[in-house]
Amino acid sequence: MADERRSNRGGKPAGRPGRPKSSGSSSTGGRGGRSGDGKPSAGRPSGGRPGAGRSSDRRDGAAGGGGRGGDQRRDGGRGGDERRDGKPSTGRSGPRAGGRPDGPKRSDGPKRGGSSDRKGGYSKDRGGKPGGKPQRRFDEPREERTADQRIYDGPELPEEVTGKELDRAISAQLRGLPEKLAARIARHLVAADMFIDSDPELAYQHAKAAKSRTQRIAVIREALGEAAYAAGHYSEALAELRAAKRMNGATAYLPIMADCHRALGQPEQAIKLAHSPSVANFEAPAKAEMTIVEAGARRDMGQFDAALRILEQSPLNNKGREAWVVRLRYAYADTLQDAGRDKDALTWFHRTYAIDSEEITDAAARAEVLEKTVERD
Repeated sequence: MADERRSNRGGKPAGRPGRPKSSGSSSTGGRGGRSGDGKPSAGRPSGGRPGAGRSSDRRDGAAGGGGRGGDQRRDGGRGGDERRDGKPSTGRSGPRAGGRPDGPKRSDGPKRGGSSDRKGGYSKDRGGKPGGKPQRRFDEPREERTADQRIYDGPELPEEVTGKELDRAISAQLRGLPEKLAARIARHLVAADMFIDSDPELAYQHAKAAKSRTQRIAVIREALGEAAYAAGHYSEALAELRAAKRMNGATAYLPIMADCHRALGQPEQAIKLAHSPSVANFEAPAKAEMTIVEAGARRDMGQFDAALRILEQSPLNNKGREAWVVRLRYAYADTLQDAGRDKDALTWFHRTYAIDSEEITDAAARAEVLEKTVERD
């Protein structure tokens, strides 16, 4: 059900917009909202889960990718509903895989006599007792798990994940659940968060496993939405984040939701979300992510001048070196190039690289290529 990722989504935020802090999005303590770990892609948010560093518009040049974020997000290998904090748990609360095979049947041995069709005696197809249920033969294949059972079971949990790594604010939301169930969900949530950058699909499967156990806790729906976004399941990511928003009213994931609309070919909906009243109250990193998404949506519609105006109204000249400033500059340079203004684009790629000490973008490489083009002109 992964939605096809667009390989050239000019202006898309590079990766998931940094994970928002509100409503306890950071599943494992200490990760806070990843607001800029990822490489900018010309438009995908990198702040509140949007923006964590993956860039589905690989043309945006975001260096590296993968991560917990981005719209992209690979679906590979995750096994649970919510891959975001999934912790390995030893005692599974899920359904048993199957009963133990019954021991050898007495009827398998030589018969003592009497008619082979005698009623009431031991027989090969009876469970050892007259009228018993037929026993499964040892060489018969076990019944395959259903799709729902596989989702519920989720991927194997890392032994080192206990669930205690989960942020206290998130753990508090699981307290109303039975202890063993809460522990299993916590392990899947931790695992989802652990793999979201390196293996988004695996994170997604862990998050799905968490959700399959309980669907009425907002933080679990957020975790699944984040992981689905990272793995490139944009329709599901949008649905899960909408559900979480209905539950807790949080708006921190609006940049990711807007970017999902872009990925689904709905730039008008992305622009509509970018104009939500709550965006005015966003902190600088989240606001930058939404700006990048909105500009990217304009680019999707071929409105390059409008995209440039949106970016020019942002703090491009901020003297800081934070990831959100790097991403804004990168998105601006990328949009300039798409608009055919190579010389200006070269200037801004250089300005981006000058503050990109973590090399979260490929601004240096883009500048090197452009220099050759500009020299020929």
